[in-house]
Amino acid sequence: MKKSRPFEEYLTEKLKDPDYARIYLETALEEYEKDRDSEAFLLALRDVAEAQGGLGKLAEKTQLNRAGVYKALSEQGNPRLDTMEKILHSLGFRLSIEPLKAEEQATA
Repeated sequence: MKKSRPFEEYLTEKLKDPDYARIYLETALEEYEKDRDSEAFLLALRDVAEAQGGLGKLAEKTQLNRAGVYKALSEQGNPRLDTMEKILHSLGFRLSIEPLKAEEQATA
């Protein structure tokens, strides 16, 4: 019989892969665009940060204080654009702009 392991352990292992982390964040951002649930997107960022060394390491890399990083990525977080950019850069990503598809423009 194959042993199972906790989902969080599996997810953390998968999110160490930059390509998987990118897809995970893209999916979370797409879901945010549908339901405006910023908590879910911030949780996805927190998951990636934890998998790639933890929030303490993220704070060091971004040169933000640890409390600020925890607050920005909390359920009530509302990080400023420059904070979001620092966090994404330290995780190996960047903000980008892309055009909406015709069907997306119709619903915007």
